[in-house]
Amino acid sequence: MNISRQSIYILSLSVLLLTFVLIFSFLVLIPNGKEYRLKRVEIKKEYKKLKQLSDFSYETSMTLQKLKADNGHIITAFATPFTSARFEKQHRGYFSSLKLSKLEKKENEDNFTVYEVNTTSEISSPKSFYNFLEAVNKSDWIVAVNFPISFKRDGEMINSSFTMKVYSNNKDKVKDSNTSGNL
Repeated sequence: MNISRQSIYILSLSVLLLTFVLIFSFLVLIPNGKEYRLKRVEIKKEYKKLKQLSDFSYETSMTLQKLKADNGHIITAFATPFTSARFEKQHRGYFSSLKLSKLEKKENEDNFTVYEVNTTSEISSPKSFYNFLEAVNKSDWIVAVNFPISFKRDGEMINSSFTMKVYSNNKDKVKDSNTSGNL
């Protein structure tokens, strides 16, 4: 056997390198490969959850935009501060006289201003009052007319009296109550 010294070195180096590669693959690559596959499955599950939440967020955003578009007048009406002088000026044409008097606040209406409306009108039928109700529905405020509505005939004049609640967001009072701790 005539094997050169270089061949023995190359052969021994090859065996040593092959042993190192086998040990490295069995100790490092194969166990980490199992972990890699498990983590890849976990990431796919997380990505699926992320996709579902992203879709839900998009749907919710679209619903919110649609509701804002459909109810923009109501949102604006809620944010518009109520002034009795402006209300009287807008709706004076439906009545011969219009008088507003403020009610005391109730416990469950801390963030709203409530007004009582007493009216007297010269009409031969309640149609003017119903026109007033239609105008109130299209006004710049959120208004709830409370029943009973009293109509009393006095010659050609019908005296009407009713109570209505005008809900106005009191931003200053909300800020004051939030800073004082009284909600």
